Amino acid sequence: MAMTIRLDVVSAEKKLFSGSVYEVSVPGVMGELGIHPRHAQLISPLRPGELRYKPENGDAASLFVSGGVVEVQPYVVTVLADTAIRADDLDEKAALEAKKRAEDALAGKDPEDLNYEALQAELEAAKAQIEMLQRISKNRR
Repeated sequence: MAMTIRLDVVSAEKKLFSGSVYEVSVPGVMGELGIHPRHAQLISPLRPGELRYKPENGDAASLFVSGGVVEVQPYVVTVLADTAIRADDLDEKAALEAKKRAEDALAGKDPEDLNYEALQAELEAAKAQIEMLQRISKNRR
């Protein structure tokens, strides 16, 4: 029997996944983190991107996380996401609209009235969603 690690993914709104997995990949701010059972302990902030995991009972799955924190223990991975969305629930049209809104706001506003950090975060999240959707779509072909 292969070793597993427990994964708990929670956002501010709800718990999205809790169960045993063979591996987890999270979008850390310094790059992609691949996590397997007996991984060294760590805590890392997350950037917007795709969280992938292979559950013990099922096919590989993905979630979009807009940021947050991952805590890794040898047999437990906890993801506290700012926002998390199941891959099947992502809406490409909404992501494209959010990207355009953020780009337009960054291009045309008075810098004093501009909440640059919030707009930049919105833009990065939208780009990451679009990228994830395109990758998933490409893999399904």
